[in-house]
Amino acid sequence: MSREVADCVDPAAVAVPLDDERLAMMAKAVGHPVRVKILRLLAERTTCVSGDLAAEFPLAQSTVSEHLRVLRDAGLIQGEIEGARVSYCVNALALAALSEALGAL
Repeated sequence: MSREVADCVDPAAVAVPLDDERLAMMAKAVGHPVRVKILRLLAERTTCVSGDLAAEFPLAQSTVSEHLRVLRDAGLIQGEIEGARVSYCVNALALAALSEALGAL
């Protein structure tokens, strides 16, 4: 089941300036090429991705899951459990805040 990305965004979420600690956490999260590719894949789509993102990579499911966890912990993606699957979306507000913070350096 796929859902529109807008359905994945918390309506109460507001873009806020990043403090140095949060900026460093996000920058570290995008410091790996697989995580950058995951962000690109999710950003390209107009629906949340349900199912196996591991099929996009020559990596074990557990490795992809760890990369997803890092991105989720940094707030750059959101994951919602739907039965036995997780539906992932890019967090556009967080990505915009990261871009703005990096541009201000």
